[in-house]
This record gives sequence, structure tokens and C-alpha cells, in this order.
Amino acid sequence: MNDNYPSKLLEEAVNEFAKLPGIGRKTALRLVLHLLRCDASEVNLFGQLVMRFRNEIQYCPQCHNLSDNGLCVICSNSSRDKSIVCVVESVRDVMLIENTQQFNGLYHVLGGIISPMNGIGPSDLSIDLLVKRVSEGQIKEVIMALSATLEGDTTNFLLYRKLSPFNIKTSTIARGVSLGDELEYTDELTLGRSILNRTLLVINL
Repeated sequence: MNDNYPSKLLEEAVNEFAKLPGIGRKTALRLVLHLLRCDASEVNLFGQLVMRFRNEIQYCPQCHNLSDNGLCVICSNSSRDKSIVCVVESVRDVMLIENTQQFNGLYHVLGGIISPMNGIGPSDLSIDLLVKRVSEGQIKEVIMALSATLEGDTTNFLLYRKLSPFNIKTSTIARGVSLGDELEYTDELTLGRSILNRTLLVINL
């Protein structure tokens, strides 16, 4: 596709939108032209909200979920079962599991999974924070809810090894999530059942 933009500003805007995941240049152009048709006040509000989100959003100091201020809404909810922690790769996974309404414990967001191909090692993840939480003694079970991929299983193994000195139950979501699947592409019903039918995680060290 030959892009003959009538405006340099239009081209630059399309280039920036096209950097977003899942957004090709045709979609980027459509979004930019839509913004151009909107009232200036709407576009200004949109820009301000993006800047506020980027500058003011925080990470929960306990679980690394997103938070507006201090502890996230899940960690600060007194009705949640604080003895069970579900370990996930990303904030999106927290949202997916919450949508199933099948889990009432807390979460721990790793911020990724171990992937040497992508330059992600254990030190890039919030593993030490998880170990610290478990060492405090309140947690009785840790559920590994990571993608059923080689990288996810590698991360499971490392976490199991790190948590093995503590007297806790370690489980993993049932393989209703197909081998090789990422949680993002798993339907809510399957994911909910996988949480409920979790199995004991046993790895020979």
C-alpha cells in the first residue's frame, strides 16, 4: 500500500497509532481521521485522560495489579480470602479471571513469564515480592494460573522451587486450558472451570 498523505501531521499521527499492538496502518488511519472529525474538546479530553493514565496509574505494592492509589481494590477488599493467591502473568489475566466470578482470593501479577528468546529472565519479574508475601505466613495456597506454554511451565517450575521451603499448598489450573494456549484466548467458562478444578502441582526437584 502506497501512503500518499496530504499532511505531514496526519502521517505522523498514523505512525504513532500504528505502533499500538493489533493496530495496522489502515486501522490507524481510520482512527486518526475519526479523531479529526470529533469536536476539539473531545479530542483534548481524550488526550488528557491518556496522559493522566500514563502519569498517575500505580502498581499495587502488594500484588502488582494496577491501582489508582495504594492497595488495589482486590487487595483492600476485606471479603476476599487472603489465604489463597493466584499467580498470573499480567493485569489482563486478573481481569479475565475476575470475569469468571469463580475465584475469591488474592492475586499476584508477575509482569510476564520467563522467556529467554524475548530477553525476560527471573529478575525481570516480581518473583521476589511473591516469595516475601508467602514468607509472611498468611498464605496457605498458591495457584499457578500461567499460560499452558513452555515458557509458562518454565516459570511454574521456578516458582515451585522458590516456594518449596514454605509449608503451603501449590496448585496449577486444570488443563481445560489447552496445551500451548495463553489465558488471553481462553473463554471465561473454561477458565472458570480450570480455576475450580485446579490440581496439586508436584515437581521433582
